[in-house]
Amino acid sequence: MTEYKPDWVSAPGDTIADLMEEVQWTRRMLADRLGMSLRDTELLLAGDLPIDQTVAEALYKATGVEVGFWLRREAHYREGLARGLTRW
Repeated sequence: MTEYKPDWVSAPGDTIADLMEEVQWTRRMLADRLGMSLRDTELLLAGDLPIDQTVAEALYKATGVEVGFWLRREAHYREGLARGLTRW
């Protein structure tokens, strides 16, 4: 069996954007729920603001998705970028 190894990686912000669409949140609404500035929220969505423990906890409070998921999602993204994968 061939292992699936894409040549791309998606930022955690892509997952966050999918959740936002599902619950019909604007970027401002997400920023307010995360207790972040709109600028930082936009950087988070773009994959330019790393998800650390504090951000992961804020995401958990806002979305109900576990802290560990967000931290693993971030680590996978950064590892992919370090390996030279392109952002999808």
